Amino acid sequence: MFTPSRTVSPIQSAAPAHYLGVKRFIDVILALIILIGLAPVELLIACLIKLTSPGPIFFRQRKEIGKDGRIFTLYKFRTMYVGASEGINVEFQKNYITKNEPYKYVIDRRGRRRPVYKVTDDPRVTRFGALLRRTGLDEMPQFINVLRGEMSTVGPRPATLYEYEHYQPHHKQRLSVIPGITGLHQIRTRSSVGFDEMVKSDLDYIARRSLWLDLEIILKTPWAMFFGKGAC
Repeated sequence: MFTPSRTVSPIQSAAPAHYLGVKRFIDVILALIILIGLAPVELLIACLIKLTSPGPIFFRQRKEIGKDGRIFTLYKFRTMYVGASEGINVEFQKNYITKNEPYKYVIDRRGRRRPVYKVTDDPRVTRFGALLRRTGLDEMPQFINVLRGEMSTVGPRPATLYEYEHYQPHHKQRLSVIPGITGLHQIRTRSSVGFDEMVKSDLDYIARRSLWLDLEIILKTPWAMFFGKGAC
């Protein structure tokens, strides 16, 4: 049975204790604001999920890989039909990680052919689920993971087990810190660059992480969610 490595990469910088402490405090405050302060929005989303497709409100990804290879259960609003196979995404992630292959190419507004590094036009996704994914609202329940200390507001995205199986040793460096809901990659390029470029962004964040950088990423995330490069 495959077991993620728990070896911490040397790239993990010795972040000052005050930074980690303040970052955790901010994470808890933001999580409470989102989960409690935006409860009416979450209730509306939950009702629309139930009205538009049968099944549970939440999707639980049971084998997410976080800091130092630790496995945890990640929470999201359900965006797919119940019983949908993961085959499409498993195959895409394998090619994305091992070959930097895009899912497809599209013609942009300027008539240029550009790659898209995410599964789009997915038949497994409900119509309302597509809206949630496009806006990033499906990830609101991940603040439960933030409260549990499994994730942070800012950091590299966690990896699924089937993604992690294809990681090279230098790829695992991106998991030397607590994973986040948003990060440098999300506000820079989102789904418009290959896996190696995503890893570079994550390692850049780890090397430069600070409260000011975290704040910048948090403030830029709403714009990136709705209008950012690769947001289609």
